Amino acid sequence: MNKARVRQKLSPYGYLAPTIILMVVFLVVPICMVISYSFLNNAVVVKESVFVGLDNYKKILADSEFQGAIKHTFIFVIVSVVAHICLGMGFALMLNSDCFRTRTKSIFRVIYILPWIFTASVIALLWKLILQPGGIADYLLQFLPGVNKNFSWLSEGNIVLGVLTFVNIWCGYPFYMISILAGLQGISGDLYESAAIDGATGLKSFIYITIPQLRSVLLSIGLLDIIWTIQSFNIIWMLTGGGPLNKTETLSVYIYKLAFNSSQYGLASTAAVFALIACIILAIFYVKLQRKASD
Repeated sequence: MNKARVRQKLSPYGYLAPTIILMVVFLVVPICMVISYSFLNNAVVVKESVFVGLDNYKKILADSEFQGAIKHTFIFVIVSVVAHICLGMGFALMLNSDCFRTRTKSIFRVIYILPWIFTASVIALLWKLILQPGGIADYLLQFLPGVNKNFSWLSEGNIVLGVLTFVNIWCGYPFYMISILAGLQGISGDLYESAAIDGATGLKSFIYITIPQLRSVLLSIGLLDIIWTIQSFNIIWMLTGGGPLNKTETLSVYIYKLAFNSSQYGLASTAAVFALIACIILAIFYVKLQRKASD
């Protein structure tokens, strides 16, 4: 085999090399380090680190705070994803309908997409101002009977997780709206015309035409949203810090506290491994779904 042929075969790998090196350095190596830390006591401190096997995993699984974080994460993820689908579908259907003019739809698109373009710090600051005692939320609700005018929305343990979930829903639904709207615009109008000729109502057309046509889109963005929501940290940390009394402590906040507040890097890495496993399983389903859709 001559040199020109070898060079031709190796040239694609040369173009890919910088990206591969960056992925290995910033993705593969950190993941391997976290997994190795999960088997050590006093991880990171090299001279004092001791191999403890599965002891960290036993401690984490027996920790009531970890169990609470898993419960909070599950509620936070499920409610957020379901609400994202419902809101995104509703707004996408509205923007795709013929009830509004093109200019009106453009204005609504800009308004509805605003929560998606805000950074987490802006969202947290905005909702802190809205939800503080005597703030905008209290002012808007003061006309309702029996409503406390100085309610602590972010420190009331019974509702604070619901409040954070609402904020996450508010800032995440535009992604669904845009994706579903693109899917709706790709559905042929002939399908709806044929269904109307056969006497199908709008609801039946939605159930038997719209939903099946959007199935791959909904499953894809749903899996992505679950992965993103499991990893959600910024808004929760900036609004409540996991409080009060760990009522809003999700898995990501729990890992952060163990690592940087308690300096228990081994236990934090162990908890991170559980999150990593969950995300990998979801990622595998996502890749399989994309391959199936492409076939």
